[in-house]
Amino acid sequence: MSDKITLISGPNCHLCDQAKQMLKPLLEEKNIQLSVLNVREDQALFEQYGLRIPVVILEDGSEKGWPFTVAQIDRMLDKIN
Repeated sequence: MSDKITLISGPNCHLCDQAKQMLKPLLEEKNIQLSVLNVREDQALFEQYGLRIPVVILEDGSEKGWPFTVAQIDRMLDKIN
């Protein structure tokens, strides 16, 4: 069972804030920890994701960039568990 997902985010990003709020109930239901990484704090992250945030990354390395739905993330989680 996956117990952590990563959200690539950025400062003053309303879509990132929306993604966090949208994912919160799903993560609580499945007891999954959210790790948030700020693209502004890592040059490599910024180069890879700076124009695509928010991006969800699962423990198996699979990614889903914005726009995404809770149902899409839930299905991704089901596939790796």
